[in-house]
Amino acid sequence: MTGPQASDPHPDPITDDLGWTLGVVFRAYVRAAEHVAGDLPGGPRGYQVLVAAGREPARNQGAVAEELGIDRTVLTYLIDDLERDGLVVRRPDPADRRSRLVTLTDAGREAARRRRAALADVETRLLRALTPAQRGELRDLLRQVACAAQADDPLVDLCQAVEAAADEPPVRRRRRGTTPGGRST
Repeated sequence: MTGPQASDPHPDPITDDLGWTLGVVFRAYVRAAEHVAGDLPGGPRGYQVLVAAGREPARNQGAVAEELGIDRTVLTYLIDDLERDGLVVRRPDPADRRSRLVTLTDAGREAARRRRAALADVETRLLRALTPAQRGELRDLLRQVACAAQADDPLVDLCQAVEAAADEPPVRRRRRGTTPGGRST
């Protein structure tokens, strides 16, 4: 790519465009991620579910859906497929028997580990024009931009949801019309 230099007084209207730049990098990453994780149910999205299921503390499907920005119904089918392939299990939430926690099996943990290693290689190739320090800085800057952009979304701030899920144990919610002891009112 022969894009403009920072000191160029006449920037190229294409290569200087943030959308074009992000699009080129995104498409290259998506193609490589599909190659790496395409054999999983849901492909790269299935890989993301495996990563979310491997985090502690374990979370229910609703929390995973919110964290990943996946529709709950779509996630249910995806977890069904991952469970059928022996990569995740649903287990009762000790804090709320109506809820199921999504956790990795040993096979799921190994599948996630292998894909993560392969994606690290993809990222290294994709970012090969940068020094290791620049790669780290780019990741930090992109994380900041992503969290700021996500905060502008009026539906849910996924960055806060991820931080909250990682920092706080699940809260048991009372059903409507019950007292703290669980008696009906």
